[in-house]
Amino acid sequence: MSRTFAQMAFMLQWRSGLVTHRDGLFAGKVNFWRDYLPPELAALEQQPIGSSATTTLPVGEPVPASDKSRLLRVKPRQFDRNAVRGMTIEPVAGRYFPIGFLDGVPGYFRGDRTPALCREVSDDQLLFDVNHPLAGRELQLTATLLHLQQLPGLETGGACFDWPDACTSGGPGMQARDAAAALPSGAAMQRLDSRDDGEFYQVTRMVPHIDSQASAHIAQVSSELLQPGMRVLDLMSSWQSHLPEGLALAELVGVGMNQEELAANPHLTERLCHDLNANPQLPFADQRFDAILCHLSIEYLTDPQAVLTEVARLLRPGGTLLITFSNRWFPTKAIARWSELHEFERVGLVLDQLIHNGRFDQLNSWSMRGWPRPTDDRYADQVADSDPIYAVWGSRRADH
Repeated sequence: MSRTFAQMAFMLQWRSGLVTHRDGLFAGKVNFWRDYLPPELAALEQQPIGSSATTTLPVGEPVPASDKSRLLRVKPRQFDRNAVRGMTIEPVAGRYFPIGFLDGVPGYFRGDRTPALCREVSDDQLLFDVNHPLAGRELQLTATLLHLQQLPGLETGGACFDWPDACTSGGPGMQARDAAAALPSGAAMQRLDSRDDGEFYQVTRMVPHIDSQASAHIAQVSSELLQPGMRVLDLMSSWQSHLPEGLALAELVGVGMNQEELAANPHLTERLCHDLNANPQLPFADQRFDAILCHLSIEYLTDPQAVLTEVARLLRPGGTLLITFSNRWFPTKAIARWSELHEFERVGLVLDQLIHNGRFDQLNSWSMRGWPRPTDDRYADQVADSDPIYAVWGSRRADH
């Protein structure tokens, strides 16, 4: 008797308000005999490599239904503002915090990382929602079969791994915005290094900012949105553009902060050194571009609304803005709020910026986690997983 193991790529799809969300997870070892998969997905064991199947997850499984008893009203003094060493954190409506930040709440313990959404803040009380971030959402789960392996021998015992639970855990749902939250301002938009950006970026850094698997995921998203012959602006560009192989664009204009890095990018047809924080206006004609890319840099903008308004001017109506990021950045140059947020909350922040700007529609978010780090990566002996990738995109509205 043989045992069947598989590698699978899962994709969870759901909606919130104006946004369609897709959250991906790589499964390196699915045990068809022992692990739990919905019947539609378990049937992939008998299908050829590359096959996909989709199921609708039942309400309450694996995400518990919304429960009013999980709304907690506490005193402001119960929120530990010093829960993270070296930081002072204030409760903010619309943000998630670990429930372990709250003192004296029955059923929860210090250090508990269960996400709690802060719904209301007043002088005399705080309201937290400890329901699952995906509670009440209609969820579809797709699995794609990547590899099958038959191992000889009888298997007995062992633990059952619940793959739908894995796909809905760890953050999906925290980016949801049925109504846009207030944008951060003041100190939340400040940076540890307030020096002129030109001074920081005069140092040439010809190093990958993400691993090659993560770069391939950005290229995958880009391939869904870009077409041959497009005029594209690569905003906050460098020596890599993370484009699909063989994509023949009419032009790819790079705007960045280091001339040597831009010169080393073989895909660029035009290059411009320009500091968007010093001046968000760019010397390009209205509606020049079919698509604008901002890869791995959105966290450095100190006035993102001004930049988004300029992006809308440069895009043709219906043109696409694609923003991607990971969990790696220059910490002294990112805005303060960025480092405070859960990775999936950062997706919510970028969506809020687009919604508040009002010039974009057809909003989407996309994430990919859990893929193995390439063995030739310089951090392969320290970090098992590839860098996660998060993407947000939308279209320039025709009426703006």
